[in-house]
Amino acid sequence: MEMFYIDDFLWRALLGGLGVALVAGPLGCFIVWRRMAYFGDTLAHSALLGIALGFLLNLSTNISTISVCIAIALLLVILQQQKRLATDTLLGILAHSALSMGLIALAFLQQSKGLRIDLYAYLFGDLLAITRTDLYWIYGGGSLILLCLVFIWHSLLSITIHEELAQVEGVPIVWTRLLFMLMIALVIAIAMKIVGILLITSLLIIPPATARSFAHTPEQMAILASVIGGIAVALGLYMSWHWDTPTGPSVVVAASLLFTLTFLLPRRIVN
Repeated sequence: MEMFYIDDFLWRALLGGLGVALVAGPLGCFIVWRRMAYFGDTLAHSALLGIALGFLLNLSTNISTISVCIAIALLLVILQQQKRLATDTLLGILAHSALSMGLIALAFLQQSKGLRIDLYAYLFGDLLAITRTDLYWIYGGGSLILLCLVFIWHSLLSITIHEELAQVEGVPIVWTRLLFMLMIALVIAIAMKIVGILLITSLLIIPPATARSFAHTPEQMAILASVIGGIAVALGLYMSWHWDTPTGPSVVVAASLLFTLTFLLPRRIVN
């Protein structure tokens, strides 16, 4: 009975990690192409504020996190209309402000309501603690993200290659960019329990960066990024189980090792 339980939660962890890798790969390709890593960091940091609001309002942390991430994305779009501050400066302000407010709110909640919140699990992830409900969120939200990505793939690719030309061709730039930001917000919310708030951007960036060395087309890079992310999840889960290491950081370390291997391969193979 104990063995079945162990196998059961290991399978949930593996399925959850593979589901996130499947979605994070293609979406992360556009983050790499569009050089939006800092934007992903900003949304990841704001997720902690969403968690605090979820506990405060007795809401699902997934719903509250998605709501806060969407609000931050919309706020950034509005703030980008002004010319006084550069986008990276705005991202830095929003990221650290949201993270600090989230930490303060959680501290107040622990003092006033006596709640015991496992902050370490939220910051660095706990892949082995995935529940069936989490799997529903991962695969339900992931399917929605992939459908949206397929729908706007060509428009988003056109904007990434040449935004002015895409505008001339009639591509709805503002709506495409906004939908892309909302998709990033959703994937961060569903990936939060896998690698944690502080490491989500790594899972979005490292597998696509690794796949870039082998792919010849955008579609190949998207598929390879998902495959590499899945391998990183499996290796990270193996490391965590056998060496009792934190699951989220283990997944990121595995992804980093795969990325490092691309530089050790002969040049003719990489190209």
